[in-house]
Formats: sequence, C-alpha cells, structure tokens
Amino acid sequence: METVLITGGTGMVGRYLTQNLQQKGYAVNWLSRKAGETSIGGDKKQGNKVQVFQWDIDKQTIDSEAISSADHIIHLAGAGVADKRWTPKRKEEILDSRTKSSALIVKALSEIPNKVKTVVSASAIGWYGPDRPDSKSPFTEDAPYYSGFLGDTCKAWEDSIAPVTTLNKRLVRLRIGIVVSGTGGAITEFKKPLRAGIAPIFGSGKQIVSWIHIYDLCNFFLYAMENRDIQGIFNAVAPNPVSSRALIFALGRSMEKKLLIPVPVPSFLLKIILGEMSIEILKSATVSSKKAEAAGFQFSYPTIEQAVENL
Repeated sequence: METVLITGGTGMVGRYLTQNLQQKGYAVNWLSRKAGETSIGGDKKQGNKVQVFQWDIDKQTIDSEAISSADHIIHLAGAGVADKRWTPKRKEEILDSRTKSSALIVKALSEIPNKVKTVVSASAIGWYGPDRPDSKSPFTEDAPYYSGFLGDTCKAWEDSIAPVTTLNKRLVRLRIGIVVSGTGGAITEFKKPLRAGIAPIFGSGKQIVSWIHIYDLCNFFLYAMENRDIQGIFNAVAPNPVSSRALIFALGRSMEKKLLIPVPVPSFLLKIILGEMSIEILKSATVSSKKAEAAGFQFSYPTIEQAVENL
C-alpha cells in the first residue's frame, strides 16, 4: 500500500480527496499544526483513520516521519482566498501560507531520507488576468502570469515549489478554477439567495467563469499522481466555462426553483462590500482544459448542467 501525504487536508478539497484516495486503497496522512489521528467519511469510531503529523510553517519544522513514510505528496495548504476581506495583513497571510509551506516541503525533501516519487501541488487560475478583448482564444498554460495580487501570488506559489524537481521528484502543478461542490466553496454562498428565489447578477453577468466539479478535481489530482508521464502545469477546469449569469441560473434550476427573480448587484456595490476582491468576482477569465484532455484525463462533469444536477 502506498502512502499519500496531504498538506491542507482539513479543507474542502483535502477531505474529498482523502476519501477518494482511501477508497482506491491508499494510506493517507496529513500535515497540520497538531499531531494525532482523525476520522474521515464517518464518525470517530466508524470513519477511515488519517494519521496527522505536525509541522510549523513559521518555524520551518516538520515531523520527519511524515516525509520518510510518504510515497507521494499532494500540496494543498494555503489560507482561503475568499474567506476574509483583502487587508494588507490578510494578503500577506495568503501569500506566506503558500510560499512558506512550499519552502518547508522542499527543505524537508532535501534533508530527510525519503522515497517520495511525486509532488502534485495546487495553484489557481488567478495566474491569468481578464480575457483579452483582442483575442477569442482561452488562456493556456503557457500564458504569462498577470501582475496583480492573485497573479503575483500564483507566480510566487508555483516558483516556491519548483525546486523539488532538482531533488529528482516529478512535479505537477494544477491551476484550479472555481470548485463546484455541494459542501463549502463559492457555490454554497451562491445558493443562499437562490433559496429565497433571488438570482444575484454580479456586474454585467456576462463575465466567464472557469469552473470544475469537486469530483473531477479530486480525480485529476489522482490521475496526475498515478501517471508518470504527466509533469508540469495543467489547468484544472472543465471543458465548458460559462457566464456568471448562466452559472447562477443553472444552480437555481438544480434547486427546482421555478421562479427566479434576477437582482443586479452593480460593480460599484461589490467594490464597496468586497474591496479589492471584487476584481476577481467581476473578472472574465476563459481558461482552456485542452492540455488536460490531451493528456488523457476524462471529465465526468464537462458541463455546468451535469455538475449542478449531480450536486
């Protein structure tokens, strides 16, 4: 049985991914601030066990057994981008939580004897800027990063994990789109007004959202980990991006809301409420999944209708 070490395992993606890996016969360990044992997919007595090893990102310390026992590492750790308003302090937390954790992984792999073959690291489509008015082509993995808070963060994030390739480890980086999930994430927030029959239209509603179903995302992490021919950067987005308005109404239909009242949320109001974060809500970013498909990955939920119906 191979062992997968996950950073950021307590988050939404980490928990789904842990269950997925365990169902496929992998042992799963987590890195967290506190060591111990936890259960996934059930109560504390019945759920599958996960061994939790301790690390301290600020002090750059880690339990050596976490590294020595791992065959693969999936790196998800990072403070939630949309959890709080982007104050200068919060922006620093978002950046440091990603780059310092990556630096600790690189340091540990270089100093602790290990058998790790693969590192699969999260990144985000925040790498890309808004759709270019002079081009109808979606963003591909070779597009330069867009200078702005998220673009700069993604660049530093990817750069910080890159040195593992000098340690003879295969590295895959997945630039993740908006994750469509039944528990947590942006979709849960969108559902709140929909339950009252209100369909919020952010800005023009025409901005393109590049998304991925949580099931496909977890399978993509697994696919990248298991396939030795895969390395480098891949966009983790579904093949069919949609407008913000179409996403909202697809969610409404999946909730069997026969009457939805569109309520415009003007750009200036979003800026007042969310501050700098509103840029991302209002940004149109059409991102390509072609490289993932060319590598043989098959999406179970390629359309938003299929995705929200499943949820």
